[in-house]
Amino acid sequence: MSTTTFMPVTDGGKADLLNHLSTALPPYANLLNISGDDLNILNADSSSFRYTLQSANDMQAYSQNWTAYKNQLRDGTSGSAIWPMPPAVAQPIPSAVSPGVIPRLSALVALIKANKNFTDAIGKDLWLIGATQIIDPSTWKPILSIQNQAGHPIICWTKGHAAAIEIWVDRGDSNSFIHLAINTEPNTTDKYPLPVTGNSQVWKYKAIYLLHDEQVGQWSDVISVSVGG
Repeated sequence: MSTTTFMPVTDGGKADLLNHLSTALPPYANLLNISGDDLNILNADSSSFRYTLQSANDMQAYSQNWTAYKNQLRDGTSGSAIWPMPPAVAQPIPSAVSPGVIPRLSALVALIKANKNFTDAIGKDLWLIGATQIIDPSTWKPILSIQNQAGHPIICWTKGHAAAIEIWVDRGDSNSFIHLAINTEPNTTDKYPLPVTGNSQVWKYKAIYLLHDEQVGQWSDVISVSVGG
């Protein structure tokens, strides 16, 4: 697979582009006739979109945790009876901006590329020229992190170009790693019954991407979390 567009497909990629452009564009501002107001808008959009993206991910994980808690409360499975705790609000909170961050970015890029002083070298430095990139699934490796709310681990991951992810778990028993789940969208809540009160265990997780229902790339690094207690 290959791609030539400069605009990233994922929200995370768009946030990275906004952040890079807000840092890399100012030295070219006079040459490309970019105003101070344009730079200020770009900086505000970059900060606001990155913050919103992270907050949305946190709240999605929080919502999944409430669903797991609701099912546990309804069905009477063993586990913690503690209410799910909301994630802490990250600080500092950037100023809100008006809707249309990506349309404004596209308009700014069009303005930059239309300038007579714009060159391919500048475009590559600003990440505005989509050089053909070969997408090699053999190099894919998931990066996992864990949130732990109301006792149940939430395995956080990004999808990238993969179709899905396959997650395995080791609960510290004689079974070693066993299959946990295949998910097509982040993130993954481990709803397995928690240890009884007074006991704790260390659960370990690893994952690998799937494409066309086949494992591709490399296994993630193993991550661990303490549950129960």
